[in-house]
Amino acid sequence: MERSLRNVLVVSFGFLFLFTAYGGLQSLQSSLYSEEGLGVTALSTLYGGMLLSSMFLPPLLIQRLGCKGTILLSMCGYVAFSVGNFFASWYTLIPTSILLGLGAAPLWSAQCTYLTIMGNTRAEKAGKRGQDGVTQCFGIFFLIFQSSGVWGNLISSLVLGQTPSQGSGVLAVLMVAAFLEPARDVQHQRGGEKKSPPFWSTLLSTFRLYRDKRLCLLILLPLYSGLQQGFLSGEYTRSYVTCALGIQFVGYVMICFSAADALCSVLCGKVSQYAGRVALYVLGAVTQLSCIIALLLWRPRADQLALFFVFSGLWGVADAVWQTQNNALYGVLFERSKEAAFANYRLWEALGFVTAFGYSTFLCVHVKLYILLGVLSLTMAAYGIVECVESKNAIRPCDPGQAQPAEDKEAQGKM
Repeated sequence: MERSLRNVLVVSFGFLFLFTAYGGLQSLQSSLYSEEGLGVTALSTLYGGMLLSSMFLPPLLIQRLGCKGTILLSMCGYVAFSVGNFFASWYTLIPTSILLGLGAAPLWSAQCTYLTIMGNTRAEKAGKRGQDGVTQCFGIFFLIFQSSGVWGNLISSLVLGQTPSQGSGVLAVLMVAAFLEPARDVQHQRGGEKKSPPFWSTLLSTFRLYRDKRLCLLILLPLYSGLQQGFLSGEYTRSYVTCALGIQFVGYVMICFSAADALCSVLCGKVSQYAGRVALYVLGAVTQLSCIIALLLWRPRADQLALFFVFSGLWGVADAVWQTQNNALYGVLFERSKEAAFANYRLWEALGFVTAFGYSTFLCVHVKLYILLGVLSLTMAAYGIVECVESKNAIRPCDPGQAQPAEDKEAQGKM
C-alpha cells in the first residue's frame, strides 16, 4: 500500500476510534447529567476551551511538536474526558472538559495540515493537481470518520444510557503513536524550505485577516454552524427526545442524524460539481428553516416515534451542507491565508457552541428556535452579499498588466 494512503487511513481510523468513545458521550451529556445543569455546563466549558485555544494554540503547537505530536497530545485530552465520565462530578467533568476543549482546535488543525501534506504528496507522485489529491484524502477521511457518530451512539443506546468505554480512545492514541509517520509542516516546500514566521506574526495572523470585508460577512456561517449543532446535541436530545421518549432513545435518534450527515456529505461533494454551491446553500437553508418552523409548532408525544427520527435526519442533511460547503468556501475565497481563515472558522464555530450551551439553562425552547431562525436569516443574507460580489469580480475583465485574479479578488474583498 502507498505510504501516503496508509498514513491517511491511520489518521482516519484513529479519529474513528477516538470519536466513537467521545461522540456518544457528547450526545448524552445534557440528558445523563441534567441535575443542576452539570451536563450542559460541561459542554459549555468544553467549547469555551476550544474557543480560547483556536485563537492561539494550533499554529504554536504544530510548529513545536509537529502534526503527529500535536494529534497525540490533543487525543489525550479526549481520553481524559472519557475517563472523567466514569466518575462524573463537578470535580471531574469540568477540568476534563477544559482539557478536551484546549486540545480540540489543535487536533483538527493538525489533522487538516497532515491530510493536506499527504494529499499534495499523492498528487505529485500521480502527476495530478494538488487540489485533487487533497480532496481525495479528505474524502477518505470523512467517509471513515462520520461513521463514528453511528457507532458511538449505538454503544450508548445498547447499554441504555451508559457511556461507552474509553478503550477505543486509548486504542486511537496507540494506533497513531505506532503507525503514523511524522510529517514536517512543509506545505510550501515546492518553492524551497520556508523560514518559520515570527511568533507574533503567527499569533496575530488570525486577527489580521479581519481587514478582509468578506471574512467579516462570512463569520456568520461558522457561528450558525455551532449554534445549530449545539441546539441538536444539547436541546433537541433533552427537551424533545428525552422528555417524550426517554433517554434510551437519544442514541438512536443521533444515529439517524449521523448516518444522514455522513451520506449527504458524500453527495454534497458530488452534486456541487454540477449544481454549484449556491444551490446547496439554498437546500441547507430551506431544510433547516422548515425544521425550525415545524419544531415551533410541534408538541411531541411518545406515539409520534417516526417524527423524532425525521427531524434528526433532516437536520443531518442540512448539517452536511454547512460542514462541506463552509470549509470549501473558506478554502477558495481565502486561498492565500488558509491557516488564518480556518483558525477564524474554528473560533466562530466554537463561539456558536458556547452561546448555544450557555443560554441553554435559562431560555425556553421556543426562544432558542427563534434565535436560530434569526441568525440563519442573517447568515444567508450575508452569504448572498459575498456571492454577489464574487460573481461581479469573476466576470470583470482584467486590464493589461493587472494583477492575477486571485490577488485582485483579495484586494476587492478588503475594499
